[in-house]
Amino acid sequence: MKVALVHDWLVTLRGGERVLEALCELFPDADVYTLIHQPGTMPPAIENRRIYTSFLQHIPGIHSRYRHFLPLFPRAIESFHLQGYELVLSSSHCVAKGIRKPPGAKHLSYVHAPMRYMWDLFDDYFGPGRASRPVRLAASAVRPWLQRWDRDSSAGVDRFIANSRNIAAKIHRFWDRDAGVVHPPVDLERFCASSLEGTGQGGYFLWLGAFAPYKRLDIALEAFRTLDVPLWVVGSGQDAARLTSGPLPPHIRFLGNVPDSEVPALYRNARALLFTGEEDFGLTPLESQATGRPVIAYAKGGVLETVTERTGLFFSEQTPTALAAAVRQFDAWETGFRPEEARVQARRFSKAAFHRAILAEVESLLRSPGSSGSTQP
Repeated sequence: MKVALVHDWLVTLRGGERVLEALCELFPDADVYTLIHQPGTMPPAIENRRIYTSFLQHIPGIHSRYRHFLPLFPRAIESFHLQGYELVLSSSHCVAKGIRKPPGAKHLSYVHAPMRYMWDLFDDYFGPGRASRPVRLAASAVRPWLQRWDRDSSAGVDRFIANSRNIAAKIHRFWDRDAGVVHPPVDLERFCASSLEGTGQGGYFLWLGAFAPYKRLDIALEAFRTLDVPLWVVGSGQDAARLTSGPLPPHIRFLGNVPDSEVPALYRNARALLFTGEEDFGLTPLESQATGRPVIAYAKGGVLETVTERTGLFFSEQTPTALAAAVRQFDAWETGFRPEEARVQARRFSKAAFHRAILAEVESLLRSPGSSGSTQP
């Protein structure tokens, strides 16, 4: 069976790319289609195969400025021609699910999120203080068109899989489509290799992720201005200049991007991972739990499916004050925490479980008569 894997872009290695990596392992002969690709940024399972890019790849400086070309993304994803493929499997958080399948093929779309910056998180990206006035006006102008395209292009998908119940509900709300749920895989071997004895001895709280608006690193920074405990921040991204420009107390450290090999130890030695955004799913809480460390999380979104009251402490308002209060409560809460319970929770989301679930969805789709979507002309 000839399979095409489709992903929005291959520029940075984050949760969505880890899912694509798992799909590449499951379909080792599949080709990859993506809007743009920066060679050398992906793991070998992705890099060591045929990768086809769109016309956007030829724009000078595209790998650092691709977000500016969002209005061109629908045209770019529709420009691919997939004749000869029997199965199209898209991994989509922006436009990948809008690729046009060839006649007779089936399209299974694994959705990390609908186009979040055009739907429920528009203000997080383009609200006052988040973007300049010209950018906000431009985004507001194209928003209705992009929402319409996002909704209409869902008709070309035969079956949707969401990465969480949270995203399945958004798929129904925004696209009026039903979706099954298959949670993303966690690379448990990396994070379960160390002993559970002596975890959490580093004395710091950890924030790790992309500096994207909806991740709300600003909440952690403001909260820890009022707390006399260390905060280590790992990552980088589009909000880096804004978040790192002002003076910060010496107990807040920015480590930048760190090698993958160092991440498990950072989790293991942290007192807890801080998870301040409303995520579609969120892999970092599971990685933290796999090393035996708890999570302090904003109680909304996919984290409610991955963290329990035994393995994490929740705060209900997305504010620095609420986070600071949770950190102050942590000492008392931690007395009942058991590292082994956190690891058991994380093991529910193994790569093997992901592979089994995806194969079951593919086999079910291929056995189904006809298709519910439109084909490529």
